[in-house]
This record gives sequence, C-alpha cells and structure tokens, in this order.
Amino acid sequence: MKRNPQEEIEEIIEEASYVNAPVCTVEKVAAPPDQRSLFFSRSSPLIAVCWLILLVIMGLRIYFGIVLESKITNLTADVQNLTTRNQQLETQNQQLETNWNKLYVSRAQWSIDAYCPKDKGRQCAACQNGWLLRDSNCYMYHNAAPPDQKTWEEARQDCRGRGSDLVVVQSQEEKVALNEYSRGSSGTAGYWFGLRAEGGRWKWIDGSNLTESYWTPQPPPPATDGQCGMSVQNYNWIPVSCADRKQWICVMKALSV
Repeated sequence: MKRNPQEEIEEIIEEASYVNAPVCTVEKVAAPPDQRSLFFSRSSPLIAVCWLILLVIMGLRIYFGIVLESKITNLTADVQNLTTRNQQLETQNQQLETNWNKLYVSRAQWSIDAYCPKDKGRQCAACQNGWLLRDSNCYMYHNAAPPDQKTWEEARQDCRGRGSDLVVVQSQEEKVALNEYSRGSSGTAGYWFGLRAEGGRWKWIDGSNLTESYWTPQPPPPATDGQCGMSVQNYNWIPVSCADRKQWICVMKALSV
C-alpha cells in the first residue's frame, strides 16, 4: 500500500528524534566496602587479645611444667636418700643388735663368774667378790686415797659401771648399814651416797624426796643446788659441794642362793 509523502516525512522525523535522544546515564555510586576487610578490621583487637591470652597460657604451662618436673626430681632424690638412709639404719640396727647380744652374753657370763667363781667349783655366793653382804643388799666401800677419790657424779658413774648405784636409804636397816661402815666425823672424810639437792629439795637418785625424819639432821640443812649428801659416822650425813672429791659407797641387790 502506497503511503503518501506526508506520512513518510513524519516517520523520518520520528526516527531521527529517536536516534538523537540523550543516552540514559547512571550516577556513579560508591561501591560497598569489602565485607571481609571490614570483618578483619573490626576483629583484629579481639584476635590480638586471644593470641596474647593463648601465649600467656602456653607460657604458664611451660613454666609450671618445668617447676613440677624439678620438684618431682627433687622428691625422687629425697626418696632415694631416705631409702638409702633407711637401709643404713637397718644395717646399724642389726649391728647394734648383734653387739647387744654379744654384750648380753658376755655380761651374763661375767655375772656367773662373779657370783659363781670357777675356782670354787661354781659355788655361788650372794655377793660378788669384794662386796659385803648386809641383809638383802651387797655393799662396796671405795676407800680411795685422795688422788683416786671422785666427785659425786663420777662416783655414781663408777657404781653404775659395776651394775649398781649409790646407796639410797629406804629403811632403818639401810641407814644403819650405811652409817656403820662410814668413817670420819666431819666434812674432811666420808662417803658419797645417793642424795643431792635439786630444785631446792633434797632428792634421792630414784627421784623420791627425802622424807624420813630419823635420817635427816635436825635442823634439816638447806637444799642448795650443787650440794650432795656425804655420809659420816655418828652424824648421819652432811651437805657438801658435789664437786668435792670423796670416797663413795655402791649397793646392789644380793643374789638369792
């Protein structure tokens, strides 16, 4: 169908208008920030703190591990030392027990020989040779010359080394026996026996207090520490310095035969 010239002109104008129309443009919009970069930028301080805590924990574990290992090593060494010491003590105990058994046998043999001498066909006596029998006791009077006399403590050690002790007066018979064998009547001569001053009181070596009035001089001498009783004939006893050198009397129970 043939178009008229007017229509063709209008179509050409319309096409030209379309071609020359302004191009549609998009305004430049800032791109949103990278989400990963934003995450790391915000979490960096937290991560640093976590790493710091982790490093502290690891450091503490290493430190306490070293300390614990050192303590375990020291404890192991202590246990080993204690084990060694225990073995040494067991060995010493065995040696002491062996020595004690030998000493016991030797002492028993000595006692048998002392009370029942071989030269008398093992006829046993109530007291050893050199001891005097009085009632149920055996007494030994050490009439030593001045160079060989002893202090009170030395005298007691001598008695104990003989299986006896200094005399303790517990009866009238013992008092008579002690006084009867004593010599001298003053502080220049006499015998040590088992009485001394302790804590302001006169005490026997068995720990009992002096209570018998018949044995105590009247008035009773003051109990001054450092003084001991010395037996003298006709005077019962007098106090003198324990450091003085005197004769002494030992006593032991008599053997029942």
